[in-house]
Amino acid sequence: MSSTAPDLTHIAARDKAEILAQALPYIRKFHGKTLVIKYGGNAMTDPALQADFAEDVVLLKLVGMNPVVVHGGGPQIETALNRLGKKGEFIQGMRVTDAETMEVVEWVLAGEVQQDIVGLINQAGGKAVGLTGRDGGLIRARKLKMLDAKDPNKEHDVGQVGDIVQIDPSVVRALQDDQFIPVVSPIGFGENNESYNINADVVAGKLATVLKAEKLVLLTNTPGVLDKDGKLLTDLSARQIDALFEDGTISGGMLPKISGALDAAKSGVNSVHIIDGRVPHAMLLEILTDQAYGTMIRSH
Repeated sequence: MSSTAPDLTHIAARDKAEILAQALPYIRKFHGKTLVIKYGGNAMTDPALQADFAEDVVLLKLVGMNPVVVHGGGPQIETALNRLGKKGEFIQGMRVTDAETMEVVEWVLAGEVQQDIVGLINQAGGKAVGLTGRDGGLIRARKLKMLDAKDPNKEHDVGQVGDIVQIDPSVVRALQDDQFIPVVSPIGFGENNESYNINADVVAGKLATVLKAEKLVLLTNTPGVLDKDGKLLTDLSARQIDALFEDGTISGGMLPKISGALDAAKSGVNSVHIIDGRVPHAMLLEILTDQAYGTMIRSH
């Protein structure tokens, strides 16, 4: 436990036992099942939340689930580029990735960020292993063709930004079967061994589909999907989401997140959870209790 663990002495032993017992049906239901967790945002930069996240992942593994972590690293990439005096350029929300930027992306994601997460999970008592898309041929990619939002005949060149061609999950499966927790950096490789920067939400969604995951959990900087009045929508079907796209309730940065989540839900991932990474132990609350702490998208 972290030294800043909250004081729980006021909770009676009986209540503690009740709380633990309530998790049993969920532990039983998801035992042996795969959970793909997209880790990003605030949960990734606040040390107390980092420790909570690592403890949650280890606990889920120890009660018999198979967590797979896919991480982002936008803010860390931005910081590294600034140190080099490079200005980040975006087209339609996508980072333009020239060869030099790609080098930075690789050493920040596959080096610094990934190893931080691996270290945190190991410190919490797990056995984490870092992977990129190259390891075991995990993520094969090609250059993303990006059409102009207003003029579909016009194409933008965003450099080494990738589109997933194929995911071969055998390396992830082999690690899972051996009690390891895979931590995946969203970098793919192309036909000529070139590197591609891929959106981490997209990687998490595709990986969840290919692994036939029980759940895809996206940790974000929002409470979940909000309606027009800012109220949390806790339970949505794929059909309801389509309606929210159409009337503009879901827009901006939530669009790629939700469309990836929706694809996963429609492709056989039982449920997708969009939860607030700023809430301590949000993942345990969402997976092991009947309280909704975010938005759950059901596959049907």
